[in-house]
Amino acid sequence: MIIRDTLYIGGNHEKPSSSAFIDVCSPFTEERIGRVPEAQEADVDRAVAIAREAFDAGPWPRSAPSDRADVLDRLLAALQKRAADIASTITAEMGCPMSFSHAGQVFATNMVLDFYAKLARTFAFEERRPSFIGSALVRQEPVGVAAAIVPWNVPLFTIMLKLAPALAAGCTIVVKPAPETPLDAYILADALDEAGVPKGVVSILPAGREVGEYLVTHPGVDKVGFTGSTAAGRRIAAACGQRLRRVTLELGGKSAAIVCDDANFDAVIPQIVGAGTMNNGQACVAQTRVLLPRSRYAEGVEALAAAIGKLKVGDPSEMTTEIGPLVADRQRERVLGYIAKGKAEGARCVVGGGRPKQFARGWFVEPTLFADVDNRMTIAQEEIFGPVLAAIPYEDEADALRIANDSVYGLSGSVWTSDPARGLEIARQVRTGTYNVNFFMMAMTSPFGGFKSSGVGRELGPEGLRAYLEAKTICFAPGSEPA
Repeated sequence: MIIRDTLYIGGNHEKPSSSAFIDVCSPFTEERIGRVPEAQEADVDRAVAIAREAFDAGPWPRSAPSDRADVLDRLLAALQKRAADIASTITAEMGCPMSFSHAGQVFATNMVLDFYAKLARTFAFEERRPSFIGSALVRQEPVGVAAAIVPWNVPLFTIMLKLAPALAAGCTIVVKPAPETPLDAYILADALDEAGVPKGVVSILPAGREVGEYLVTHPGVDKVGFTGSTAAGRRIAAACGQRLRRVTLELGGKSAAIVCDDANFDAVIPQIVGAGTMNNGQACVAQTRVLLPRSRYAEGVEALAAAIGKLKVGDPSEMTTEIGPLVADRQRERVLGYIAKGKAEGARCVVGGGRPKQFARGWFVEPTLFADVDNRMTIAQEEIFGPVLAAIPYEDEADALRIANDSVYGLSGSVWTSDPARGLEIARQVRTGTYNVNFFMMAMTSPFGGFKSSGVGRELGPEGLRAYLEAKTICFAPGSEPA
């Protein structure tokens, strides 16, 4: 049992404004494993006021980028020391397999932090430019007080997508973790203390949707970074638009993996299954639509069914487990509802389709494959967020591109072919923010985000840093430029 009785406000562990609390339950045992305070509007007011003061009058935004990079380096070292604790905590609170916790929750987080620590030392925060008359100095200045609203599926990673560039830029930030996964954020708070992040710069407030909305609309906030559902993203975009507030939105996806007719199915199908079911299918970039050539469709479905059927479902704390429980009972019911809809609309359930019989407890759903799926079906159009794949046949390359692009989403995707040049040409024609040719990975040094309903703006790469900066031009008359 992990019990925390304070909130992390401006670098201090403070008593909350109320006695409200959040119980954290294990998706595997369904038992309570932790309790933390639930932040209220008064706590947001205090955290934003402290962040505002630290930004408007404190040293952090005015410090040298190299000094901020030193702090990020120390934070990285502090998190690396806590890697095992972070991995086990996230697995316990949201049910992802331990192997994914180490790679996708911890290592990926540290890669992001390491990138921005290095970028802060080399980024051109000031640039001289010639003008028609005189010259100009273009400065990149921190945007101000940032609010970070993050989901439960990759909780620390999505915090770092916002925290690292915000700190590198010189912003102050208030983070709201999801109520399902607040425990790892307290480990982050401990690491922030050890790293010597100045007082006032970072606050962490676990809370629900209503308090998150209050934070987003708070008059003291200058910039919002949000990762979550498209429905919630629309609300946040509307609120920020009304206030002309800067906003970055990383939202849902329904990504297509195009398997070309020249692909080696034995080699690529297991990779595609991994890309579709990672984190128990609770990933916005999951490759959940598998597009197979009609000429090899039966072969492809058989290979998918064999690979999915071999996945080990079990205790997420065991390194050999490949599929653990979903984060909550409501999420399990949501996924089972989509499975029922797939059957009702005429798709053929080849593997899975229910709850695994061997577990009396735990919010499990069997890894599931549907075949004979039409792209107009609900299971091909809506984000399920569970271990459910849809095998869709296509006639030729043009048809595959049409199906891949026939989605309101445009976050990720992949193509699998023995001809890399062909893969690149296909990649150029799919309307998504990120794409993979013959493997599945995120490039931490390059922009990540979505087209269409998958989001606004980009995280990661220099683009992710620019999202927390404002460009200012200072003009000089001829001969008046300072040395």
